[in-house]
Amino acid sequence: MHKSFFVFIVFIFSNAIFSQEKNEVHQQKAKQAVLDFFEGFHQGDTTKIGKTIDANLTMLTVVKDKKGVIRTRNTDASKFLEVIHNRPKEQKWLEKLLDFKIDANAQIAQVWTPYEFYVNDQFSHCGVNVFQLFNDGENWRIMAIADTRNREGCK
Repeated sequence: MHKSFFVFIVFIFSNAIFSQEKNEVHQQKAKQAVLDFFEGFHQGDTTKIGKTIDANLTMLTVVKDKKGVIRTRNTDASKFLEVIHNRPKEQKWLEKLLDFKIDANAQIAQVWTPYEFYVNDQFSHCGVNVFQLFNDGENWRIMAIADTRNREGCK
């Protein structure tokens, strides 16, 4: 019985390590999809962004209205892409991602990224992005983006 218990423990331990390694691969691929999204964002390349997002992309921003009530505001993904596509060529947007916290398995991932946003090298705002992604069998695709935007308390 002692020998079978040892074999059982080795099996459980090796299975846990293998699962962790697989999840790390999924985490890296989900992170790369977010990095590719921002590469397209910074370049104003909506074709590149389009390769990273799902057709049903949901976009929400947490905002404080004029009365101080915190709520969400929905952004239409096609309008978001239109703004990026029509951005003046001389206008430079830079979203500095400060960290990555990623949870993932083979099918779904969540990527949390605090950020600072600059327009023409001038600080605009900071906040947090939360990306939800899924694996379509070939690529990781962003299916939802939620963010916060703050002008104060950023550092």
